[in-house]
Amino acid sequence: MSNIVEKTEIRRNEKANSNFSTGHLVMQTGNGFPYIQRDISWLSFNYRVLQEAKDPTVPLFERIKFLAIYSSNLDEFFRVRMANHRNLLRVGKKTKKELHIDSKQIVKDIQRIVNKQQEEFSRIFEEEIIPELKHHGIHLLRRLDLNEEQKEFVEAYFKDHMLPFVQPVLLVKNKIRPFLNNAALYLTVLLQDKEAPEKPHQYANVKIPSDHLPRFIELPSAANRHDVIMLDDIVRHSVSWMFPGYHILDTFSIKLTRDAELYIDDEFSGDLIQKIKESLAKRQVGPASRFVYDREMPNELLGFLKEAFDLEKYDILQEGRYHNNFDFFKFPEFGMAHLSNPPLPSLPYHPLEDTADFWYSIRERDHLIHVPYHSYESVVRFFEEAARDPKVTHIKIIQYRVARKSRIMQALQDAVKAGKQVSVFIEVKARFDEEANLEWGEKLEQAGVNVHYSFPGVKVHSKLALVRRIEGRKARMYTYLSTGNFHEDTAKVYSDFGLFTADERLVNEVARVFSFLETVKVPQQGFQHLLVGQFNLRTELEKLIDFEIEQALAGKRAEIILKLNSLQDQSMIEKLYKASQAGVKVQLVIRGICSLVPGIEGFSENISVTSIVDRYLEHARAFIFYHGGKELMYLSSADWMVRNLSYRVETTFPIYSEHIRNQIRDFIAIQLSDNVKARVIDKDSTNEYRADGSDLAIRAQMETYYYIKRQSEMESHEGEEPEAEVGAES
Repeated sequence: MSNIVEKTEIRRNEKANSNFSTGHLVMQTGNGFPYIQRDISWLSFNYRVLQEAKDPTVPLFERIKFLAIYSSNLDEFFRVRMANHRNLLRVGKKTKKELHIDSKQIVKDIQRIVNKQQEEFSRIFEEEIIPELKHHGIHLLRRLDLNEEQKEFVEAYFKDHMLPFVQPVLLVKNKIRPFLNNAALYLTVLLQDKEAPEKPHQYANVKIPSDHLPRFIELPSAANRHDVIMLDDIVRHSVSWMFPGYHILDTFSIKLTRDAELYIDDEFSGDLIQKIKESLAKRQVGPASRFVYDREMPNELLGFLKEAFDLEKYDILQEGRYHNNFDFFKFPEFGMAHLSNPPLPSLPYHPLEDTADFWYSIRERDHLIHVPYHSYESVVRFFEEAARDPKVTHIKIIQYRVARKSRIMQALQDAVKAGKQVSVFIEVKARFDEEANLEWGEKLEQAGVNVHYSFPGVKVHSKLALVRRIEGRKARMYTYLSTGNFHEDTAKVYSDFGLFTADERLVNEVARVFSFLETVKVPQQGFQHLLVGQFNLRTELEKLIDFEIEQALAGKRAEIILKLNSLQDQSMIEKLYKASQAGVKVQLVIRGICSLVPGIEGFSENISVTSIVDRYLEHARAFIFYHGGKELMYLSSADWMVRNLSYRVETTFPIYSEHIRNQIRDFIAIQLSDNVKARVIDKDSTNEYRADGSDLAIRAQMETYYYIKRQSEMESHEGEEPEAEVGAES
């Protein structure tokens, strides 16, 4: 573990050189409460990702991956959020009136912040990453750096692999403009006629075929040296062959990102699934949401491209020499494992992975897994056991995002073959997973699974599964409730909680959720234990906050701890402000968007907010209310955003088992103690690293791993399980 004093000093120096404060963007709600617009707050979060890329204590290849994560995040942001603002701007509409800000101002602020961050991105890459790569014998070469052998290799590679894909096109003024594919890379070439050099310069576009070929190509290299060239620079080296009548004066990279929204006029009539399919087909040809270009491009050429592709000033943003930097995910590592994070293999959850009787173990007590620290094998076994167990009659699951290759989905198909009734609710409107979910839906239907699809106007975001099993003369139900998706791949990098239980208070209400999803009929009985979106989620959360306010006003101890991905819902934020004003101690751990502004006198002095960005993506949601000493603890699929609390079916579930409550308290306490990867969220949005004055470095994710490792080792030494089916008649 790194020396925290040295690390803090490094970061203090960084802050002097780079401050992306958005403090002057703090607005007021209609009720006069401070508020940061959600997209401005999101940009602050994405800068926390960029901070990891410039942190010298992070292994080199991991820093490169954080550049990729930052770029991937930003690309999606422009395809979704910026596209929405641009559409509002085009039609002259304002955003919500209560925030007193229009789309034009938001777009200006976004562009200003992103341009600064992109400059920082380029500086990190050019001045830190490339020199550090050289230090380890890895050289990222440009075309002028190549020796003769490498030139021959590049030229042969271009002719053998790239020539069919580069698509050179002359750009002629006032002619039909060529179509730019979404997120495709192009070089714009500045040309001079060899026979008539006095003629005005001409321009052309050449495609960089990174959608067909690797972005990084290894070159012939001397011993103890690794030379690499980007596909972009192979095109630059070879572009003269495509325009034999011209001198190549210069080349500049460009990329157009297109609106990713699925525009469905009416979700409530007609065939919603067919409308989604038709809209998906149009996604790749949607309007521009961002045109990026090499900041070295001359203004004359930029003006030509703006006119040629019918771009407006708010569509255009500067970047460095290279775009689509999410390709850094595939940067070659040459077997240098020491430049990556040391492996942290997922730990077995012995009580469920090693038990001879899976169902007895869940009947005996509740079980909590915390992935990726724990293996996901317990979840997979839940379905595989159910598929092959002759006593299981029904399996139900909600699918929001799922792995392309999924043992869980295979188990569901196997269960149908074994004669079980299998029901899957598929949320087709899960953004960027729509096509994959449609494919899975068709595959499951062909296997005989009873598939239900999206509701109009609402997304189903709950993470639930239910198994019904005949035990003796009665039927018993088992459920798995989670904060994360049934996705074997993301379970390796997303930090989530999952609860296995046979507690009748919970399984009966989970069954009620599935009944609603399958019949679209409001349950006759309400929810007394679960908090369910579209039913009681928002109102019950408000009551819980109100109770803490009442306790504080009565001079009693009152506390709220929330761990969330995002906090944006205005009415919930105002509730938290009122809690702070009443004297409630509010501690928030929020990874992403935080529209609440802590530390404002008269509003939020009693609210602290930290954000942790590290090797795993913090995805779990946990809500803890002191509740007069009768502590209430919940895990949830829902963030506190308008969409989650008002327009989704979400499930928040209580934790009744005391041994699990103790674990969650410990996990949250570790996060609140982080002084290595935690950033302080404050009114100035400076993303300063949290320093508590301690000489002991506490990195929450590492501490959590070793906490669970100790627990796993103790569990592996526990006694033998009782014989199978003990108590099955009870």
